[in-house]
Amino acid sequence: MTRRQLTLLLVLLTFGLAVAGCGGDDDGGGEAAATTAAETGAGGGTTGGGTTLNGSVGPGFDISLDGTDGITAGDYTLVVDDQSPAHNFHLTGPGGVDVSTDVSTEGEQSFQVKLVPGEYKFVCDPHASTMNGSFTVG
Repeated sequence: MTRRQLTLLLVLLTFGLAVAGCGGDDDGGGEAAATTAAETGAGGGTTGGGTTLNGSVGPGFDISLDGTDGITAGDYTLVVDDQSPAHNFHLTGPGGVDVSTDVSTEGEQSFQVKLVPGEYKFVCDPHASTMNGSFTVG
């Protein structure tokens, strides 16, 4: 086998493995659940006013957001750990919330968001059908 053929074979195998990983999450559901561990503010609860929400995407086909259990309206810092150049983290919801990391960029990025009562969704745009989640602000 020539070096060129071997390289092509490796590229095709890598692509095949990546596509196979797009099949869904491990729990068999179509939606990744938001993690229930909540960050607490100075008042001991998840009230608005400087609380941090921790988002993560990649390196595999995983997306999550911590700090949303029992969340109430207010100002928050969203810190996203984007661990893959094949994914992004995109949060949308009421009050005009629409923030995202770039698909090709890895690293940590922070956003200031004002959450109002309603349902919010987070997705990886290239894989939105399998990499997604939501939470409700009371």
